[in-house]
Amino acid sequence: MSAMHYKTVLSNGVRVVTGPMTGVRSASLIFYYGVGSRFEEPRIQGVSHFLEHMLFKGTEKRPDPMMISQQIEGIGGTLNAGTGRESTNYWCKVPSTHFAMAFEVLADIIRNSVIDSAELDKERSVIIEEIRSVNDSPEDLVHDVIDEVVWGDQGIGRPIAGTEDTVSNIDREGMVDFWRRNYRPERLVIAAGGDITHEQTVELAEMYFGDLVAQGPGNEFDLTRNEQKETKIHLVNRETEQAHLCLAMPALSYSTERRYVQGTIEAILSSGMSSRLFQEIREKRGLVYSVYGYFRPYADIGQAVVYAGTDLERVEETVGAIVGELRKLRDDGVPEEELQRTKDLRKGRLLMGLEDSRSVASWVGSQELTYGEIRTPEEVMVKIEQVTAKQVKELAEEIFQPEKLSLALIGPYDDPAPFLELMSMK
Repeated sequence: MSAMHYKTVLSNGVRVVTGPMTGVRSASLIFYYGVGSRFEEPRIQGVSHFLEHMLFKGTEKRPDPMMISQQIEGIGGTLNAGTGRESTNYWCKVPSTHFAMAFEVLADIIRNSVIDSAELDKERSVIIEEIRSVNDSPEDLVHDVIDEVVWGDQGIGRPIAGTEDTVSNIDREGMVDFWRRNYRPERLVIAAGGDITHEQTVELAEMYFGDLVAQGPGNEFDLTRNEQKETKIHLVNRETEQAHLCLAMPALSYSTERRYVQGTIEAILSSGMSSRLFQEIREKRGLVYSVYGYFRPYADIGQAVVYAGTDLERVEETVGAIVGELRKLRDDGVPEEELQRTKDLRKGRLLMGLEDSRSVASWVGSQELTYGEIRTPEEVMVKIEQVTAKQVKELAEEIFQPEKLSLALIGPYDDPAPFLELMSMK
């Protein structure tokens, strides 16, 4: 990726950001909206995700959903969308000669979808099946369970897809109301990358979104309360082949510069086969078939999670080993050589991750949406390089405390006592 990116704000507040690239033949377009599941009223939880599905179900101009996918796929392109807790995105990647057409198709679904009542009921069944399939899959379900254990009935503790009850409650009127009020101009970031020009992208944005106006007040989310004072354990007693567990604790939001320190801790613990969790728990001890960690930062708070899948009789040993790795990083810190290796890994992955048009569009778009500014890869690499061993140890001491730990475990277990002892971090 060239370090060049461009930004224009339309008169109605829509932001257009681009990362033109040389030597590629593709163009990627992403429409980011700054609204997601944590903005929803609990009664219609899941409406953001449900709406994202419905926008592919036909517009006035393209009443048959097949017309939407065929237009993009018929030229070799791909088209998809995703819903998060704080944002929703719609994207396509096409040969750059078809960029203007792809822009029109995506704009059409976002602005002119019909949200047909019969289609709505059909898709409701699909989403309820999706929710049931997660409930039937312990390795997926445990991630929803841990969110709820840590945050309870707050926006970031509820599943993005909603529940069977709430999805059953969503009617056409409620969905259209949510869509019209929340897909607002000032919440929209249009991001493009690849063989495109900034001028053309702005022109298309003006053509299809220049007249977009806010309709009524948008939903806002409540700030997350974190009042955890003691270790929490939630056992989902179920006959399973393996045990699936998540250990989690509150962490930093993305709005702090210390996010670069947090990202380094994540990489030390869980980036690749040379990371601590993989080496110690899988390679040396052979305790798990899968172990990884991730940090999930939000606007006001964050969360650190370690997942492991293991044999039923080795679950206590596995929990002990994970807690041991967190304690080691907290108490002993990170040696300079390992820290440098981790920084080099992060910087290398960052650069290699920006080799195609979609990742460049995502880079400029997600940063604009999240931070309101775009840093170049070079600027971010400087920030990564500046992280010190002292900062890593200080943040590990802050986050990895027994009273902040929570455990979600799915398997044939009903006694929390042995796990409580293991999580004391002594």
